[in-house]
Amino acid sequence: MARRPTITDVAREAGVSMATVDRVLNAREAVREETARRVYEAARRVGYHAAPLIGQRLSRDLPEMRFGFVLHKEKQAFYQEFVKEIHAAVEGATSIRGRAEVVFSPSQTPADFSALMLGMRGRVDAIAASAVTHHDITEAVTELKAAGIPTFALLNDFAQGVRQTYVGLNNVRVGRIAASVIAMSAHRAGKVGVFVGGYRWHGHELRETGFRSYFREFAPQFTVLDTLVNLETRQLTYEATLDLLERHPDLRGIYCAGGGMEGAIAAVREARRPGEVSLVVNEVTPDSRAALMDRYLTMVIATPLGQVCRDLVALMIDAVLNGMTDVTGQHFLRPELVLPESV
Repeated sequence: MARRPTITDVAREAGVSMATVDRVLNAREAVREETARRVYEAARRVGYHAAPLIGQRLSRDLPEMRFGFVLHKEKQAFYQEFVKEIHAAVEGATSIRGRAEVVFSPSQTPADFSALMLGMRGRVDAIAASAVTHHDITEAVTELKAAGIPTFALLNDFAQGVRQTYVGLNNVRVGRIAASVIAMSAHRAGKVGVFVGGYRWHGHELRETGFRSYFREFAPQFTVLDTLVNLETRQLTYEATLDLLERHPDLRGIYCAGGGMEGAIAAVREARRPGEVSLVVNEVTPDSRAALMDRYLTMVIATPLGQVCRDLVALMIDAVLNGMTDVTGQHFLRPELVLPESV
């Protein structure tokens, strides 16, 4: 039977005395907020039974904040998981009492994204969006900034110079990682295909740039074919992949820089043996996991969603508490590389 954590365990984990833990737990005397919060975090980590009570007492005087999130592709497994991680990050923020409002754009048009973002004005303190790169989005972010609402670009960068921070992967590096894996796994020279969702996704363009630059620099024996736009749709990607495989018997690899990977997976399953074409996609979903297990996928480059959301919420809290800055930045996270043996 596992031993129940005690005040001694909490004190050791927090680096304070047992008397300090007792004062925090029973509110006997005033304790500095920083110390009380350290005790609370330690109590949560060790599984101390009174941790919720400590958290309740700490939250009474915490500022309340509302965060808005505009995403797209509501039915996709990746974005469903994204929503769960957003709520977990907001609820887990210990310096505020937070509430998350998540809405989904019905399409990928700039008008739909900007309407939803502007529609949150007056209801939230900060906004993050996975919007396209377009001047309509820049105008919306400019309006939000004038209203005192900081906006964060999520996964795809937009409104550079106006938005607060881009939070996501270094997309040039992602493209280079995809290229290096294809170059190493393909055992002979040949052709390589690349899909992007569209040219309003700045992140896809950066991935394509990184992809091509790697082959130019380190694997010139491969020919990178003209980039194909798949509008992030399964059917279009499926048909285009079948066409690539038919027209180019020496096709050695394919990289899907954006959505629509399900179509590429289905086409490769239909027309080639496992491992015959090196296929690299982004994000772990039921489809990509199954393809990894069956060896039709060489690698998945995944976004660490939990870390993205926790870091994003921390940046949003800082912007609300300390004000927006005119020096906009980029907050890059390390991608997770998932191989067949990883699943």
